[in-house]
Amino acid sequence: MLALKANLIIALAIGALISAVLLALEPLTDYAFLSWEWPGISAAYLFWGAAGGSAFAGIAICWVVNAFTYGLCAFAILIALSAWRQLAKSKT
Repeated sequence: MLALKANLIIALAIGALISAVLLALEPLTDYAFLSWEWPGISAAYLFWGAAGGSAFAGIAICWVVNAFTYGLCAFAILIALSAWRQLAKSKT
C-alpha cells in the first residue's frame, strides 16, 4: 500500500510539472502546444461560462485539471513499471 501511495504522489508531481511547463511554454512558442492543454482549457471555459470567474481562476483550473490528467497517465505508467518489476523479481 505504501508503494501505491508513493506512486500516486510521484505521478501527481510529474503531472503538475508537465502542466506548469506547458503553461510556461505557451507564450514563448506562440501557443503551439495549445492542443496538449485541451482538458484543462475545456474545464476553464466551462467554469468561465458558468460562473463568469476571473482569468486567474481559469488559469488555475486549467493547471489543476491538466496536472490531474497528466498525473493519471504517469500513474498508469508507474503502476505498469512496478508490476513489471515485481514480475521480474518473482521469476528469479
